[in-house]
Amino acid sequence: MRAVRALFGRRARLRWLHLIIGGALLMPYFLVGTVLVGMAGGGKHLFSSLPAQSAAFALALPMAAVTGLFALVRPLCVAAARALCGVPPALLADGPARTRQARVRTAGWYTLHLALGGVVSGCTLALPPFAVAVAALPFFAGLRASWLLDGPEPLREPWVLALAPVAGIAMLVALALAVAAAGEVLARRATVLLGPTPEDRLAAAERRAADLAVRNRLARELHDSVGHALSAVTLQAGAARRVLDRDPEFVREALTAIEETTRRTVGELDAVLGLLRRDGEPDEEGAAHGPGLDALGGLLTHCGVPVAYERKGDPENPRVVRPDVSREAYRIVQEGLSNALRHGGGAAVRLLVAVRERELEIVMENPLGERPGVARPGGGRGLRGVAERAVLLGGRTEAGPHGDVWRLTARLPLTASGARAGTTGTDTTGTGTAGTGTAGTGSEGRR
Repeated sequence: MRAVRALFGRRARLRWLHLIIGGALLMPYFLVGTVLVGMAGGGKHLFSSLPAQSAAFALALPMAAVTGLFALVRPLCVAAARALCGVPPALLADGPARTRQARVRTAGWYTLHLALGGVVSGCTLALPPFAVAVAALPFFAGLRASWLLDGPEPLREPWVLALAPVAGIAMLVALALAVAAAGEVLARRATVLLGPTPEDRLAAAERRAADLAVRNRLARELHDSVGHALSAVTLQAGAARRVLDRDPEFVREALTAIEETTRRTVGELDAVLGLLRRDGEPDEEGAAHGPGLDALGGLLTHCGVPVAYERKGDPENPRVVRPDVSREAYRIVQEGLSNALRHGGGAAVRLLVAVRERELEIVMENPLGERPGVARPGGGRGLRGVAERAVLLGGRTEAGPHGDVWRLTARLPLTASGARAGTTGTDTTGTGTAGTGTAGTGSEGRR
């Protein structure tokens, strides 16, 4: 049963069709080769001469190989191989053949396809009628008379005629075997000749890296905006619940802060969803989407903890601080406030935003938590996001305990030429300190 399926199953039929398509594609080249052979040999007995037809076939293949060198031939061959040869899609390359190596491979595949397809197509047209006629010889006297009248004497023996049906069926089986073998050869060669070249693999890796970068960017945006808002709202609502009966004024202020926080977060969430609706493709304006340092006042007012804010220079001026730097600085401050909300016990936070000669410096300090040995499940993503934001701009970060305070420092270049200039010493794990900071202990793991 397995043998019958291998010869006449769906995959075998599709491969047979694929080979016949190759024979059809060979016909224009074969006709040109026939004309050339006819011009060289005078055209006598051209279509009845096996040597002449073989010469035309031999001339057709180099012309087919030249056609296979065109870049757009590969996508067509790959599509046919995936649909008809049963080759796993992941093993074949995508897109036109851009390099010389890919074009030569495609030309080899195209030539092999047309060569095998031409032979199989010819056998498919000629052999089945002949095999049926041979199998019918014992049953039709007129057929025997026309075929065997001028034939060799041994073919007229009764035992030869008795074996004629077996011979006819054997011819058809042999044709099916030959077609299955040719289809298997094409399927095996497809992964070699139509598979991705090293350049294709590099391009695919770059595309995956770009997609991963966009996904990481969106994840950072959601973590920083939504995560901060949920932390602030949760703490403010809990504080309001505890003093609901004895301090209505505090409850009113907490509800106002919750309202402002959620309204601001909805706007930021819309900006992130806008990136998703554009399939995450960044543009020139994409770097500046979202709040910047000019919106820092609203964040500090409703963040849920008291903040002693000091600024040096003019960090809110877009002429001084680039929009992309301002935006990433806002997110870094937001993440620092989220850490203070979670782990600082509501104590005051000291924030310094200073414009230096070549960089923007951000320093945040808050007291260490009361339970320094407790780690928050799933934590650690915040500092990793802070480090990634700084690295993408060419900056660096330091985070860890300094005495009795937790200090987060970020330095971002003010000029685009500084991009990726200071990536060494940056902690990208979010679980320890970086740069010149000392190894953190205690509450560090909670950040």
